[in-house]
Amino acid sequence: MLQELSIKNFAIIDQVTVSFEKGLTVLTGETGAGKSIIIDALHLLVGGRGSAEFVRHGEHKADIEGLFFLDKDHPCNKKAAEFGIEIEEGMMILRREISSSGKSVCRVNGKLITISTLREIGSSLIDIHGQHEHQELMDESSHLSLLDQYGSTEIGQALKNYREIYRQYDTTLKKIKQLKLNEQEMAHRLDLLQFQLQEIRQADLKMNEDESLHDERRQLANFEKIFAAIKAGYEGLQGEQHGLDFISHTMSHLETAADIDKQYEDVLESVANSYYLLEDAADKLRSELERLEFDPERLNVIEGRLNEINQLKRKYGSSVSEILEYSSKIEEEIEMLVNRDARIGELESKLSSLEDDLALEGKQLSDIRKKWADKLTAAIHMELKELYMDKTIFEPIFIKDAVNNSEFGKDGMDDVIFYISTNPGEPLKPLSKVASGGELSRMMLALKTIFSKHQGITSIIFDEVDTGVSGRVAQAIAEKIYQVSKHSQVLCISHLPQVAAMADTHLLISKEAISGRTRTSLTILGKNEKISEIARMISGVEITDLTKKHAKELLDIAYTIKLT
Repeated sequence: MLQELSIKNFAIIDQVTVSFEKGLTVLTGETGAGKSIIIDALHLLVGGRGSAEFVRHGEHKADIEGLFFLDKDHPCNKKAAEFGIEIEEGMMILRREISSSGKSVCRVNGKLITISTLREIGSSLIDIHGQHEHQELMDESSHLSLLDQYGSTEIGQALKNYREIYRQYDTTLKKIKQLKLNEQEMAHRLDLLQFQLQEIRQADLKMNEDESLHDERRQLANFEKIFAAIKAGYEGLQGEQHGLDFISHTMSHLETAADIDKQYEDVLESVANSYYLLEDAADKLRSELERLEFDPERLNVIEGRLNEINQLKRKYGSSVSEILEYSSKIEEEIEMLVNRDARIGELESKLSSLEDDLALEGKQLSDIRKKWADKLTAAIHMELKELYMDKTIFEPIFIKDAVNNSEFGKDGMDDVIFYISTNPGEPLKPLSKVASGGELSRMMLALKTIFSKHQGITSIIFDEVDTGVSGRVAQAIAEKIYQVSKHSQVLCISHLPQVAAMADTHLLISKEAISGRTRTSLTILGKNEKISEIARMISGVEITDLTKKHAKELLDIAYTIKLT
């Protein structure tokens, strides 16, 4: 959920910080107070297009910062990991600065990111829906994935099974296309690969050879220091008036003491063990001194070999292991090119078998989707009925037929577009072509009520989606928005008193002129303040005892509805 939003020097807002709660937060206020500016700021925070015009007059930059709390299984965690963004204690802080020159700086948890990255992360955090905006539900390319989300309990496994075969099918198809390139390209490709393979083989590389050579070069380059240190260490132990000689004298004295008193035997044994260990160490140091021999030619050989390996790295990989992996890969491709005709036949036979398997899995996936499409249709019609659109027909249309169409895609053999008809006798039309504002608002709310349970969006924002409705429809919309808030945090800008009455948190946006400058502020309303604000929304001009009574009645009705 969006926990806190901070806006500074943005449009008519000099500085505002507001905390949000779970459930439904309604923002109200007079026209022009700055309600939509809050939505504009949120839109920019999640990657919307910026402009220098957003910077408050006379200021150098505008700052927008939002704190989000995420569940462990929220999809944004995975996206953040892909971009190397660390999330601690489920907190994600988005920050965007827009300078007066129009330049934008974006950060997530302090890490600088691009606008496109911010947009990708923001898409799973906030979904902003205004009356004339077409978001995910209005994007026809997303309808298939929305259906899959709705029926994920059954569709998910069928789609996984299909994709496992599709990956093999797609890889095989690419290999066939590559082998069927014209003869001249194949010949050039074969010559290049054979040259590369010969060059790598002639080098006779050994796994981790470069690392071993670097270690040996380091030893040779420091030969004098190593030799001097080992020699000094040996001389410190061996010879008269040195370490072992002193310990030998100590042992002799302790033996005398132990012969007289047995309590000194343990000390004698410890010293004796240390003596023999040091004596072994001295022998090893002597052997090492005899073995060490500086070979300047060997250093030249190592430098030459490392230079040869580095040249291969520039062409074929960043390490010896990557070069050897590349060698194996092109060796396989050479074999495939040399035996091209036979290989094409094998792959085409494999492709045919995979097509049969894909057709079966695709048909099964399509059947499951159609079953869930029927369930979705029934659920949408139920929601629309509650919004007094019982005459509206909704239907997911399958553009591709899984039986008669052999075209395979990574998501199956289906393409789905949501169609509706809002008036009896009118033909079904794509949802994206619906023009009526009031009908579109209710349609979107019906869809949001269902899909908010499956999308995992942190916050859903409705910007005056209730425009153009009143009476019983207004009450139905209020209840529907509240239902959406049970599954996702909802922020709603509204002019409807019915919607304001359903709020878990009511924020009043107001503006005032201070020292010749306009200033916008946000205030969390208490119970009595809610009554006054809702009364203002009802009357429009003068607040009377009757409008206050009506406002209190709306709040009581809302409270009763929330308990059911």
